Amino acid sequence: MATITKKELVQKISQARGLHPNEVRNIIQSFLDEMTDCLARGDRLEFRDFGVFEIVERKQKIGRNPKNASVPIVIPARPAVKFTPGKKMKKDIEKLPVNAPTKVM
Repeated sequence: MATITKKELVQKISQARGLHPNEVRNIIQSFLDEMTDCLARGDRLEFRDFGVFEIVERKQKIGRNPKNASVPIVIPARPAVKFTPGKKMKKDIEKLPVNAPTKVM
C-alpha cells in the first residue's frame, strides 16, 4: 500500500482533467480549508457514498507510562474528528486483500 500525498493527488487530477496543477491545488486546498472550518464550528460533513466526518468527544481515560507503569496518567476528555465510511467505500475496501499481520518489535 502506498501513501498518496496532496502533491501526487494534484498531479493525478490535473492530468486526468487537463487542468493546470496550480488551479487544482487551489481547489483542493480551498476544499480542505472549508472542511476544517466546518468541523471547527461543530458541523457534520456528509458525502454520499464516501462517508461522514463529525466531531465526537473522547472520554477521559487513564493511561500508563510504559517506562513506569505504576504511575497513572490522566488523559483529559477532548473533541476529536470521527470518520465513518459510506456504503460504496465500505464495499470497495472489502475487496482489498487482507495483508499478513505486521511484526511488532
